[in-house]
This record gives sequence, structure tokens and C-alpha cells, in this order.
Amino acid sequence: MERVRLTDNLELSRLVYGMWRVADDADITPGHVTAKIMACLDQGITTFDQADIYGGYTAEAVLGGALRANPGLRDRMEIVTKCDIVAPVGRHAGAKVKYYDTSRAHIQASVEASLRDMATDRIDLLLIHRPDPLMDHHETGAALDDLVAAGKVRAVGVSNFRPWDWQLLQSAMKTPLVTNQIEISLGHLAPFTNGDLAFHQRHGHRLMAWSPLGGGTLMSGDSPVGPVADAIANAHGVDRAAVAVAFLLAHPAGILPVLGTNNLGRIRAISDALKVRLSREDWYRLYTAALGKEVP
Repeated sequence: MERVRLTDNLELSRLVYGMWRVADDADITPGHVTAKIMACLDQGITTFDQADIYGGYTAEAVLGGALRANPGLRDRMEIVTKCDIVAPVGRHAGAKVKYYDTSRAHIQASVEASLRDMATDRIDLLLIHRPDPLMDHHETGAALDDLVAAGKVRAVGVSNFRPWDWQLLQSAMKTPLVTNQIEISLGHLAPFTNGDLAFHQRHGHRLMAWSPLGGGTLMSGDSPVGPVADAIANAHGVDRAAVAVAFLLAHPAGILPVLGTNNLGRIRAISDALKVRLSREDWYRLYTAALGKEVP
């Protein structure tokens, strides 16, 4: 498995296991969660993506249960988590409306809760989950800098930021932002042409892609991409999901797809995407099918 260097002391695996649904599984016992982690580690997938809000603010604790049961497991992993979404569920059930909070106090409290819930003394990569229209970039930037300086967070980045949001926050920080996790897939092509990918590629930032299978729509039988993906999949001895992920891996920006499933069989097949080497023509066959029309 390729390793991706984000800072002098932080590397991630090229494929990332997304844990946004881990608390939705019928079995959230430490043993079953550990089996998922081991299925990833056996493939060289060492990076695990979380967020405080996942599972109604319970998913981090589900992961923490497995780490408490297996003390040596933490050092074999990199944990990514996110903060700033306040939704009226779980610990924030009293909120009158869903909102974003990038204040120093909220970021610090969220990090402390994540450390406690995940039974760890550090977060490898902390992301601001959503752009906050009320963000004071000086306050937010200083809070992130201080967390890195304190050793509670090894690196910081953002999620769902547009280039101007990134630049605003970075302008008030000493610590470099190392990634932006955005939606990119054959079901969401906008970043290829709206400047998002170009901005980060130009500056050498490594993007993470959430929902790389289009929220499952690319796997449905009537997907317009389906026949093309199936033909390519058959030629490589993989399934349609592997082709959809390979489509992202082929881009020169070096995208890191974040894949989530609770099915152990599908987890064990995540790395099948590495078996697919798309030609430029095949890449454009998929792109054209997803567009629904020939490129101009």
C-alpha cells in the first residue's frame, strides 16, 4: 500500500477506511470492530476516518471500545477526525438548530471529547468539518496552532472548504493545512472543473475524497456508468466499486479515497482498486458516461 507523506512526521495510507457508519452496524462490540480494523491493516490500510458527529456523536466511542480492548492497536493506526458541526442529537440534543462552531472553546472541547471517546492521547489529523460563515479565522487558526503545539493533534486540515475558505483560514495560521476532504466521485464530478482540484494540485496539497462511490448510487444496476465500469471491472477481475475508486486514484493530484462499509467481505476487497490501471481512454470512457454526454 502506498504511503502518503503529509508532514515530516505524518504519513497516511493511500486508501482510507471511513468509519461514519460504524455505529450503525448491528454489532458494535469491540471484537467485531477490531475485526474490521484488522481487515484493513491486513491490506496496508492504516488510516481511519472519524468525526465527532458520526453516529449522533457515538462513532468515536465505538472505535474507542476496540482500542481499549486492544491497547497495542492504536500505534498501528492513523486516526483522522473532524469537529465544528453542532446538531440537535446526542450530547448536543439541546441545540435549537443545527449549526457550525469554529470558536476556540468549541474546538478545544470537541478535541478533548474525541480523545476521551477514542481512548487515545493524540489525534493524528484534525479537520474542520464544514466552512463556518461566522468563523473568526484568527481565533480558529490560533486554536488549531495551539492544539498542534500541545501535541494533542499532529496535523490539521479542513473538509468541504472551497479554495477561498482554505486561504482565509491558512492566512491566520503558523501550522500548514495539509488536506481538504471533499466530495469527489463519478457521481460528483464538479471538483474536476470548478477549480477545487486545480487549486490544491497547484499547491501540492493532498485531497481526501469522501463518498467515492457516490453514496452507493454508482453501485446500483441502472447507473449510467455501470456498463462501462463493468466492462473495465471484468477485464481486471474486480468489481464495479474497485473501478470507481481507481478512477480517483488515476488522477495526478494523488487523491486519497475514503471508503466506508460495515460488511467485512467488502472491507477485505477495498484494496482491489489497486489492481486497476486505467488508460487515459478508459478514464475518459468513465468520465463521459458520468457526464452523460461527450466532452466538448
